[in-house]
Amino acid sequence: MSSNDFIPFAVPDLTSAEIDAVVEVLKLKWITTGPRAKELEARFGGAVGSRHCVVLNSCTAALHLALEAVGVKAGDEVIVPTMTFAASAEVVRYLGAIPVLVDVHASDHNVDVAAVERAITPRTRAVVPVHFAGVPADMDELLAVARPRGIMVIADAAHAFPCQYRERNVGTLADVTCFSFYATKTITTGEGGAAVTSRADWADRMRIMSLHGISRDAWKRYMEGGNWYYEIVAPGYKYNLGDMAAALGLAQLERAETMRKRREEIARRYDESFRGIDALELLVPRPDRTNAHHLYVIKIVGRLLHVDRNGFIEALRSRGIGVSVHFIPLHVHPYYRETFRYRPESLPVAYDAYLRSISLPIYSAMTDEQVERVIDAVIDAVQTHRKMDAA
Repeated sequence: MSSNDFIPFAVPDLTSAEIDAVVEVLKLKWITTGPRAKELEARFGGAVGSRHCVVLNSCTAALHLALEAVGVKAGDEVIVPTMTFAASAEVVRYLGAIPVLVDVHASDHNVDVAAVERAITPRTRAVVPVHFAGVPADMDELLAVARPRGIMVIADAAHAFPCQYRERNVGTLADVTCFSFYATKTITTGEGGAAVTSRADWADRMRIMSLHGISRDAWKRYMEGGNWYYEIVAPGYKYNLGDMAAALGLAQLERAETMRKRREEIARRYDESFRGIDALELLVPRPDRTNAHHLYVIKIVGRLLHVDRNGFIEALRSRGIGVSVHFIPLHVHPYYRETFRYRPESLPVAYDAYLRSISLPIYSAMTDEQVERVIDAVIDAVQTHRKMDAA
């Protein structure tokens, strides 16, 4: 690779194992939901320590079905951190419920449990913690607030595989935990996700609702010994995951820990290089939990630089580095501003973090040369744009 090549923000780590797995499914000619999807349910559920796993076509689908399964209905309130992607709150609206947005900690961008407690009302039915960047939220503290009040906890773990919280897998903590297998995530099926839970009744409900509300596994109808008869027990959705995607996921699952260790190496190299640069602020590691390292976020200290966050992004892009921002807080988007009358300063910690945050490339397919180019570009951008009186 040329030193002048652009380094993308995210690239899936795919090998011949993934290609061979998908080709094998094509040869078998069972390409929609079938035995590979069921195998992925069993193996992913085992990997996260959960009794029941339902694989789906997105984490969005998982969050939607999880909230429906635990009984969220129109008019209920669901507490969601504002520092998250669209899906975490839009699924609340799918059910006619009200998303109540709360602030996060400046140190790690995870939900502030004290803010959750302040937001609880008699209409609060659930809370959706988001394990930001692959670091679990303060789950014990959150559960201590939610459990006595009968509030369901539906964890958005789109960033958080594989990782642990106080020596427990993240898939064992919440009432339902939802994972993403999107193209940029720590393992991928292209598009996909999963919901895991210890409750058989919730898993059954999610499985039924994932395929049109049909009371039996519809894919079995076309197998030898299958039955054409089915019953629709509820107006469900089309959220099932096909076997081509599941085969890709199974191959990725075999490599999940190897890929995590590579991301950990990259994060460690970034830490070594950026720690001590006063114009950059890093997220604070948590010693009682591991990190899936889905994202690596730096925050610029604007008073020391001639450029704002957007200008710093342009400086990196001009040096051939693809970056992103995680996230534009929900409360500053037009829909939430206009519908629920939020202002940027309504949730000031998240808003400040947004104005200063940049996510750097961190994926297991990165080469050492690419990692060093990212580091050099960040340091050079700081030096180039540092205010003279801040030197």
